[in-house]
Amino acid sequence: MLHVFYGDLPTAIYNTAIYFKNVYEDAWLTTPPVPQMILDIDKSTVIAGGVIDSPVLGKISPLGLSGGVKTLILIQNVPEKIFNASTCGDNCAPWLLRLAEEKDITVNLRHLMNFGKGTFALHILNTDQTVHSMKELVPIAGRFV
Repeated sequence: MLHVFYGDLPTAIYNTAIYFKNVYEDAWLTTPPVPQMILDIDKSTVIAGGVIDSPVLGKISPLGLSGGVKTLILIQNVPEKIFNASTCGDNCAPWLLRLAEEKDITVNLRHLMNFGKGTFALHILNTDQTVHSMKELVPIAGRFV
């Protein structure tokens, strides 16, 4: 399940780009589902652990990935930490939900992310409520962001 704390959370890792730069491992990039995340979000292809082919930038290092993909990779590979998922765009929301189907994930959001028109399960830690749609989510989360 996806667990979300809305608003300021002092224990969350706020600057995910700097954290990623200092802890990522090349092996993370070739371990599923990371290559698919990178293709879906950044439209780039993992060639090897340290090389990504971007249609816009050419060959880049993992440090050249978008903030959203870096955050998703951290969430996948460092599950004991809570990351600021507001570095992710709405295009990362399906991936957050997908990752949370396999294991419990806790993130911090400082904005109202759009999880789409479908149904989902999201536990709001601020109120200990589980919601299943944006219609249920917006009034609750809106109080904290």
